[in-house]
Amino acid sequence: MPVRGYSGAVRVPALSRPGSAALRERVGELSRSDTGRAAGLGAAMIVANILALGFTVVFARVLGASGYGDLAVLLSSFIIMMVPGSALQIAAAREVSHDLAEGNPNAGAGVRRWLDRLIVATVVVAVVAVPLRSLIATLINIDQDWAAAAIPVTAMLWIILSVLRGVLQGFQQYRTVAFSIVGEASSRIVFALILVAVGLDVTGAFLGSAFSLIAIALVLLIPLRRQLQGVNPQAAEDLRLRELLAGAWVPVLGLTLLLALQELHVIIVKHQASDDAAGSYAVAAVAGKAIMWIAIGLGLYLLPEASRRAKSGEDARPILLRTLGLIAAMAVPAVLIYSVAGEPLLRVVFGEDLTEASDALPFLGLAMSLLACSYLSVQYLLAMGKASFLFVLAAGVVAEVVLLLSIGDDLTAIALALLGIQAVCASTILTMAMRTSAPARQAYVPV
Repeated sequence: MPVRGYSGAVRVPALSRPGSAALRERVGELSRSDTGRAAGLGAAMIVANILALGFTVVFARVLGASGYGDLAVLLSSFIIMMVPGSALQIAAAREVSHDLAEGNPNAGAGVRRWLDRLIVATVVVAVVAVPLRSLIATLINIDQDWAAAAIPVTAMLWIILSVLRGVLQGFQQYRTVAFSIVGEASSRIVFALILVAVGLDVTGAFLGSAFSLIAIALVLLIPLRRQLQGVNPQAAEDLRLRELLAGAWVPVLGLTLLLALQELHVIIVKHQASDDAAGSYAVAAVAGKAIMWIAIGLGLYLLPEASRRAKSGEDARPILLRTLGLIAAMAVPAVLIYSVAGEPLLRVVFGEDLTEASDALPFLGLAMSLLACSYLSVQYLLAMGKASFLFVLAAGVVAEVVLLLSIGDDLTAIALALLGIQAVCASTILTMAMRTSAPARQAYVPV
């Protein structure tokens, strides 16, 4: 029955506008909340990881098996050297946040001194690395001497960018930091493609990382300069970079050892196998360690949550078991796919000339899944204020180097040996974690 006076054309918009405004307001409140900020950074990391996978797919096809094998060794070496920068990012963020909380009008004033010293240190590293480029290239068994020299220089550029991000995090410019993460990953592909196109091949593909770090660092200087307007740099405390790292030596060393366990086998295979075989192994390793991206994301939740529960007197081990359960739930189907369709998967994604390690792929998937368990157990132990796991990780790194060097060029045997080492490390560290339930006196910050 029609209602007198009803006009849908008028009333529907009138009803919808307040609803849309309320929705926009709710979305805005969420984006400004702690949850929204964390989600934004998490989303940026996910996009960056997808772009990193895209980088692997693109340059595995552009450079071929042999060329990508060299690039993979360069990237693995760089990844191991990234840890100090990641630690400085967290330390810088905490320092600026602390000054802001105390109402210090000169919060962040010390960043100019830090950047000046880092730029000088980068120049010094470059001056040392250039004459040593042949030695570095020999150590990682590649022919691209200038790319080898760029490894430590690129690591220094990463430190500079990390400090910039950390300071902006301290000023709560999370959106800027998130955009910088995505911008770095995307511009890396663009710069690398340009440099490869002009004839620099593997060296150009690796230098794309350095160019992207420089570009994003220059972009971040713009909001940082605005943020530091009116700040008196002379009033800043003489807090040195090494003092920022002093309280984080356990997580820095722990993460360095974990990354060594994750990346050293790629470098060792480059010494043992042919160029084509090393390239095939490298892309299989990329596929296998995808589970580590998930573990890193879970670790960002595990460490503070375990620390909070322990300090309140609760048993924090159930949260560790739940995160390990998530890893298992994701690892099992992945390893099954690698076992049943490893060869076609590598062929379709990376190309027909990069399938030689397909038999090793299931074992690499299992090994990296166990490393993910080690990573989460380490995050738990850090929350408990423990450091004894460092001995296990160090022993694992030594065992990995010695054992894999003795095997030769059998890719499947290398993957099996890596699986055995990761199994011993994971079971030992997990046992240590399950025996640790006492409240933590001081939690370490994850890096």
